[in-house]
Amino acid sequence: MSRTCTICAHPERRAIDRVLVGGSASFRNIPERFGLSTTAVFRHRTACLPAALVQAAGAEEVRQALDVLQQLRHINAAALSVLRDARAAGEGELVLRAVDRVLKQVELQAKLLGDLDDRPQINVLVSPEWVALRETMLRALAPFPAARLAVAAALQETA
Repeated sequence: MSRTCTICAHPERRAIDRVLVGGSASFRNIPERFGLSTTAVFRHRTACLPAALVQAAGAEEVRQALDVLQQLRHINAAALSVLRDARAAGEGELVLRAVDRVLKQVELQAKLLGDLDDRPQINVLVSPEWVALRETMLRALAPFPAARLAVAAALQETA
């Protein structure tokens, strides 16, 4: 059973991690400053700190994503407000521009949330190259009926 890291259980762990990450103090001074062994600090820096940094980076990415979504929602609300006002005022040109803006905002939001994937998709199973390769393989296997049937069945499963 592995031993618990003494720094992870230390009451000043956050301060120790900040010093290790920030580089504001010499590595030699950290054990003395917090009453730790050099080995414990080294072990914590190599084994525990990377995992903590990954978690912190993940949390920061989530925070930024939430911030972007919040900003997008405010922009959406503003565009919808302009659309309502333009409709009420009977300004047809402005209504059309506002509708276009709202549509673009909804599309952007769908892309950011992963609801819309506009990447090109290629079906290689109908490409001329794949069809030619498949025919070539089956012709080459003609002298071996059992192998040909096995390959044809395997190819049929992927289609």
